[in-house]
Amino acid sequence: MNRNSIHTSTIVNDISPYYVEESEQSLSDRSFAERSPSGTLLLEDGSRFAGFSFGYEQATAGEVVFSTNMVGYPEAITDPSFTGEILVMTYPLIGNYGVPGPALWESNSIRVKGLVVSNYIDTPSHYSSIMTLKQWLHQEKIAALEIKDTRLLTQHIRQHGSMLGKIIFEDTIPFYDPNQENLVAQVSTSSVQVEGHGDYTIALIDCGAKRNIVRSLLDRHVRVVTVPWDWDLFSPTNHFDFDAILISNGPGNPQMVQQTIQTIRKALERKIPLFGICLGHQLLALAAGGTTYKLKFGHRSQNQPCVLNGTPRCYITTQNHGFAVDQLPQGFTPWFTNANDGSNEGMKHHELPFFSVQFHPEAAPGPMDTEWIFDYFLERIRC
Repeated sequence: MNRNSIHTSTIVNDISPYYVEESEQSLSDRSFAERSPSGTLLLEDGSRFAGFSFGYEQATAGEVVFSTNMVGYPEAITDPSFTGEILVMTYPLIGNYGVPGPALWESNSIRVKGLVVSNYIDTPSHYSSIMTLKQWLHQEKIAALEIKDTRLLTQHIRQHGSMLGKIIFEDTIPFYDPNQENLVAQVSTSSVQVEGHGDYTIALIDCGAKRNIVRSLLDRHVRVVTVPWDWDLFSPTNHFDFDAILISNGPGNPQMVQQTIQTIRKALERKIPLFGICLGHQLLALAAGGTTYKLKFGHRSQNQPCVLNGTPRCYITTQNHGFAVDQLPQGFTPWFTNANDGSNEGMKHHELPFFSVQFHPEAAPGPMDTEWIFDYFLERIRC
């Protein structure tokens, strides 16, 4: 393990009661600091977290969110659901296994606006690594900071709720609120893509789909046709034969994705089997007449407990979302409930083949407790 990247930082907040002073650095710490110009994470409430840069040194802004994942940083930072976010990873040793090839990423590029860690490792030890995390961040021009205590920063966000922030160096830029934009339009595919063969064809509405959703479907020997978020599946010029629709995960405020909501409403009217994941869960709820709301600081981890309603069974799930379903649509019943905060984690129609989950049954990496939901999806198609 490389200890050269363990550092300290300073937080100063005029409106908060805590102040952490910078402790002495070892000689190895000083040498790393000399190689890496300092930067600052500035929150909209005035809090400042000083640290050392290991990414691209250009100011960036977004919504600051945190994840407690102990592994999976390549998957996390390529997850389209993190678009517009500055991601804080609370677990140490980020970078310790380097960066694997693109086949294991969740999209074709880094999606976060910036990255913050407590302990960056620049000497990866894994046979699959093709470069260091630092090299990758520089290639894609993503700012990154190593600060003293990401736990303290996480506690601050948990207390005050999600807030805007920016990573700054000598330059500075305005704050940026990604929830005021249609982020789905930025990450969705721009063309139709056909993969696999099988007895069933699934239309995957790409709102920022994680690649492992497609992998999970292909493992079940179906044909997957991925379409853009605003593709009208029922237009004569766009139509192709399909047996069911899967609405993918994606970033941002579901209210911004009105064209997808209109497509889902048409599918509901035609009683076509529908399965929503994460943002897809929220979009299905809105299309059917439900409501959504913004969570205080979101669910972004690999260890969210979800209880299967009507049973004592609790599944451990991977999640990444800042909004949640509030009021369920008429005809739907709760399917899963978050054991931590009681928020809705899934719903299904009491009669028709419409259902969705807020978590990721295709989790990669992460718990695979709920991968059976893909089998449930195919069973509902066969019915």
